Amino acid sequence: MGLVPEDRKAQGLILEMAVRENLSLAALWRHQRLGLLDRAAERRISREMIERLSIKTPSDQQTVQNLSGGNQQKVALGKWLALKPRALLLDEPTRGIDVGAKREIYLLMDELARQGVAILFVSSELEEVIGMSDRALVMHEGRLAGELARDELSEEAVMRLATGRIAA
Repeated sequence: MGLVPEDRKAQGLILEMAVRENLSLAALWRHQRLGLLDRAAERRISREMIERLSIKTPSDQQTVQNLSGGNQQKVALGKWLALKPRALLLDEPTRGIDVGAKREIYLLMDELARQGVAILFVSSELEEVIGMSDRALVMHEGRLAGELARDELSEEAVMRLATGRIAA
């Protein structure tokens, strides 16, 4: 299971470290021998994730803080994808990134779901919830207000639940 937190800079990445190091962080335990990091495995993970996620970086030695917000988010995702998780928790996965990077992340989420990865994502963007969800759980005042299947998802239905009004 992987978790991409809402605040990628404070919780999802180590900004002063290189792209390569960030991408291999979650999988370090898998790529060590006698307590020493397998650098070849680290380079392999880095190359694979940079290519798979189209991370725009001059090299895998570039520090993450020098990447765009969208590419930082891709590194935060790639770190967990290197583990080949069965479930991903994505908290505001497209916050603070440009439209092109959002589209790439949406396509990646679709691809992962088709491969059988369970994706639970939190979003305050209603369009994103409606466009990306197979099912939505709507909260009101810290409690579950209701569940909507894909065919029930609409702005009106979500807002009715989010504001505490009974669904029609």
